[in-house]
Amino acid sequence: MNMKRWIIGSLIAVSCLLSGCGGSFSASEEQQRLQQQVNPDDVQAVQRAVEAFQQDSGGLLPIKTVDNDTDIYIKYLIDFQKLVPTYLAALPDNAYEKGGIYQYVIWDAEQSPTVKLVDLNAAERIREINLRVMVQQYPAFQEQIADYIYTLNYERMGLEPLSVQSPYSTNYLPIVVTTQGQAIVDYRIDLQRLIDDMDIDITPGEDLRPLLIERFDVLPAYSVPYTVNEAREVVFFYTP
Repeated sequence: MNMKRWIIGSLIAVSCLLSGCGGSFSASEEQQRLQQQVNPDDVQAVQRAVEAFQQDSGGLLPIKTVDNDTDIYIKYLIDFQKLVPTYLAALPDNAYEKGGIYQYVIWDAEQSPTVKLVDLNAAERIREINLRVMVQQYPAFQEQIADYIYTLNYERMGLEPLSVQSPYSTNYLPIVVTTQGQAIVDYRIDLQRLIDDMDIDITPGEDLRPLLIERFDVLPAYSVPYTVNEAREVVFFYTP
């Protein structure tokens, strides 16, 4: 895909996540805490609402319309206007539409629709980088860390170094870029810890991201495939 076209598509997708009726951020400390945390009860409540809507609508899902080539992790955005108040009493406190940092989405929409979250902190960092790349026509590559994957020279891009707090741990995750100009979050640290701590049997060549999807409510959005090498070290598994 042409890099400029990809970046424009990415900006549209991120704008879709960040646009709409976002709530005020001048909330109380307690409200801000609720807006930052993942609450499994909220996820389950939205799941029940989605299932009830789907049953009543003859199989349709309460989702917003996006482009067909939108990243699979953010493709099926939940439209709360179709759920509240008939199927859901109120918006979750951490939903972006209420000022929170999570966009509620549907994962595996075709086979087993499951409510998941996308961390909008990552979306905002990606947007900052993509906007700068659009201005400069090409990302400022710094160091190659894998085939087709580079770190960014933030100084040349006129940006402070950017990272994203992991939705799975206390780690701060770097943002790197593909040779196609795709800014991505580097989840290798979290994946390595998961494999080591749980002694998970992984075959080289197998994408590791489903390990996160199965165990957490937050999706590994803005990423490329990862696998392990023969030494069980997590590595990028990406080809343009």
